[in-house]
Amino acid sequence: MTAAAEATLQDQKIDSGTLTIVLTDEPGICKYNLRYAGIDQPTDVLSFPGGEIDPDTGTEYLGDVILCPPIALTGASMGRHALLDEVSLLTVHGVLHLLGYHHDNEEGRERMWEAQDRILQRLGSPIGGTTER
Repeated sequence: MTAAAEATLQDQKIDSGTLTIVLTDEPGICKYNLRYAGIDQPTDVLSFPGGEIDPDTGTEYLGDVILCPPIALTGASMGRHALLDEVSLLTVHGVLHLLGYHHDNEEGRERMWEAQDRILQRLGSPIGGTTER
């Protein structure tokens, strides 16, 4: 996860900032999804952008990425790749959301998938050509 987050920040030329990656189970991510998105079901990844500046360091807090490994395992199985590769994809995806990427329209989707694929390729991931996340 750390390598995927760092690769995403490097790709996007972010040279300072901090973020948090949280692992949770299906009930845990379901609670976050219901509370913040109004959706009463689990999901594989959620992102919560930050933007605050740490007064002690002057570093921007980029936000939180919340991953659900049990759902990632299902995605890995469906995609016929390793769990670590799926978690890397979800980490890249979540960090891109923290950096302002969205996939709610065709232009945004193309831009996000292009960045995702480029970063995953640099990580040596077998996942490519992502079409929906």
